[in-house]
Amino acid sequence: MSNAELTFAIVVGEHSGDTLGAGLMQELKSKYPSAKFIGIGGPKMQALGFESLYDMEELSVMGVFEVLGRLRRLLFIRKSLTEYFTTHKPDVFIGIDAPDFTITLEEKLKIQGIKTVHYVSPSVWAWRENRVFKIAKATHMVLSLLPFEKSFYDKHQIPCTFVGHPLADDIPLVSDKTSARQALALPATAKILALMPGSRSGELSRLVAPFLQSAQQLLASAQGQAANMHFVAPMISEKRAEQFRQLHNKMAPQLPVTIIVGKTQQVMAASDCLLTASGTVTLEAALVKRPMVICYKFNPMTYHMFKGFVKLKWFSLPNLLANKSLVPELLQSAVTVENILPLLKERLFEDQTALDQAFTDIHLALKKNASRQAAKAVSDLL
Repeated sequence: MSNAELTFAIVVGEHSGDTLGAGLMQELKSKYPSAKFIGIGGPKMQALGFESLYDMEELSVMGVFEVLGRLRRLLFIRKSLTEYFTTHKPDVFIGIDAPDFTITLEEKLKIQGIKTVHYVSPSVWAWRENRVFKIAKATHMVLSLLPFEKSFYDKHQIPCTFVGHPLADDIPLVSDKTSARQALALPATAKILALMPGSRSGELSRLVAPFLQSAQQLLASAQGQAANMHFVAPMISEKRAEQFRQLHNKMAPQLPVTIIVGKTQQVMAASDCLLTASGTVTLEAALVKRPMVICYKFNPMTYHMFKGFVKLKWFSLPNLLANKSLVPELLQSAVTVENILPLLKERLFEDQTALDQAFTDIHLALKKNASRQAAKAVSDLL
């Protein structure tokens, strides 16, 4: 097969998927330098020559009721992609995360004789386990980032390859706080708290208020080290930065916060502690080896509709991977200043040596050259 004839269709739905897609593209391009890449991708993928048929941000939505507001547009995009790829058949279709969108698309394309791969397993081991049967119908191969996921798919006799996590490959085992601060022009001796309320609009709207209020209370308690606090907010894009800026000006205009766009990992390395939304970023924080307090708030109606279906002790990746409570989690109504503040103080001003070792163990377990392993699995499928 001539690599000039190869077309890889990829659809991603958010920035973490864009990072995974870019790593996969780089490895596939090294093997198939003339191949074409098309679908929906973010800025990192587009910088590598990816042709995006729609803006990735259109798929970046979570929660039943949030999706309902955009349902007509999402269905139109999926129908258009189905028609496009049915007519211009790619050699393989790769859906990266965004399972509620991509798995149905994979199923439709598989019926058309197109090889399909799903990269990043949905949390079927956590809730709505019966989704595994739809995944079996939709895909020829699941690429999992976490080791316990492969055991789950093996139990259901669904082809699955554990590839490790690209973040574990990209992030050094030891992150240099001093050089990160120098690069970002942040104070060398301050206690730095990173405020990280999420990469989606809905996440920010729900978490910015308790995050800013907690920072204000921390500053107000300025005794000893707390008097030397510095706050920084890493934002994934200028769009999210502007949203944060507006909320900050409205809710806590007197609180000094340095907003930095597009350097989240560097900000984490520069920080002493993170106050963060849940998601992939918590794994990134564990790999950078920084203590954190994790919060998450769903749309209230979404939460009450689905809370009975979840069967996990924890919802954050560091705790799930360690199979114990390494980092504190606050969910929904528990996301309050009264709960957040003592957790922040403990992690800002107490020894974290044992936590660092636990994070290092996670890092070593996931460091498998994931993008290369994923590209090999796709190539083998071809």
